[in-house]
Amino acid sequence: MRDWERAVASATAVATSLGLRTDDAVVLHRSNRLTLRLSPCDVLARVAPVGHGAARFEVGLALRLAATGSPVAALDPRVAPDVHERDGFEVTLWTHHAGPPEVPAPEYADALARLHLGMRALDLPTPHFTDRVDQARRLVADPDRTPELAAPDRTLLTDTLDELEQAITGRRAPDQLLHGEPHPGNLLATERGPLFVDLETCCRGPVEFDLAHAPDEVAAHYPDADPDLLRLCRLLVLAMITTWRWDRDDRFPDGRRVGTAWLDRLRTERVQSRRNGP
Repeated sequence: MRDWERAVASATAVATSLGLRTDDAVVLHRSNRLTLRLSPCDVLARVAPVGHGAARFEVGLALRLAATGSPVAALDPRVAPDVHERDGFEVTLWTHHAGPPEVPAPEYADALARLHLGMRALDLPTPHFTDRVDQARRLVADPDRTPELAAPDRTLLTDTLDELEQAITGRRAPDQLLHGEPHPGNLLATERGPLFVDLETCCRGPVEFDLAHAPDEVAAHYPDADPDLLRLCRLLVLAMITTWRWDRDDRFPDGRRVGTAWLDRLRTERVQSRRNGP
């Protein structure tokens, strides 16, 4: 049995043991963690290997943010809000929401601003966004982990990560708790309004780092965003997500093709960026 099949079996067993009827499991997303919809109990299950380390942090953060009224998805109210371990996997159970696939830009920006407001009320240790940049830098520097990355592309990514990190931190913008990856795939349209999911990437940094993950039109509706800082953050995020696509263990669908396209885009945007600054 493959690892993801074992993960599905663990999630199904956990839900059943907690009294939730589970006749079917549909894989919604498969990367470093598996996201499933369990039916007919209609639960969203997130599954990761024991030791992944993010599940307990994510559950605790979701509960604290919910208490501030922040727009985050809720754990399933029928079971204890906890991390359930079974057969080498950590399973968390969340409320499943069905809704339209896209959130309009004004609502997206409002939800992100309210999330940031709620996050400012919390005080907890989290990595800085520069720690995530360093993770990308180490990946690029390790040919064993990125064996298909050509030398010129390796140099492009390294130089971009170094220069953009320095340019962003040099602006000394205020840091705060961030979602880390509030892209459209992590925002649900629900009857309660837009709700953010996948809090494991939480970090500290300027709000523009979060905005850089959202569609361009969202920034126009976000209050007091710095357009120059946002431009730098968008380019840095592009370099980071391009790096992830060249990880030998990356499970992003059609990841190599996407990674090649993003390298081409990065080259073009670097030329344009140098005309405007770093």
